[in-house]
Amino acid sequence: MRRSLVVFALAATLWAAPTFKRAGLIAMEKSLDKRIERLAEDPFILVGFTRGVYLEGYGAVFTAEVNLANGPAQSPFRPVIPKEDLLRIRAKKQDRLPILRNAMRQTLLDAAASLDEVPAKEQIVVGVSLLYRADEDSSGMPGQILMQGERGKLIDAKLGRVSLDTVVKVREF
Repeated sequence: MRRSLVVFALAATLWAAPTFKRAGLIAMEKSLDKRIERLAEDPFILVGFTRGVYLEGYGAVFTAEVNLANGPAQSPFRPVIPKEDLLRIRAKKQDRLPILRNAMRQTLLDAAASLDEVPAKEQIVVGVSLLYRADEDSSGMPGQILMQGERGKLIDAKLGRVSLDTVVKVREF
């Protein structure tokens, strides 16, 4: 009898637990993909599609991998990339970093406003991993940028009640 009660209690808990609808995450994934692709006339290269997950009790997390600038590839006909080309690619990536950061901030605001199923006290996180070639000088440049904020506070920032800089935590590795 006791075993039946435990099984029934567990089943009732699972049945009553709210289910998160993935549709909102998919819309934000596509939105971030499009935002990254439109950031420059020579678009950033989205290495893979953005992925979003909802972690109950934590919030929504979106990740993407981006190459901020294209450059010539090594080949049998061009085994070594000239230093001038590598310097040009580095400069382009440095110029695009602030643009990418702004796009990530805007994505945080948009996700906070559209993901109604994420409780106000949970986090919205956007993480972008940056791709570098083995022969590139990536010193002083991040390999990953993470931005996060509590959904309710992000909504306040979107509505102009608080400064976005006070509610977004930015980490670069």
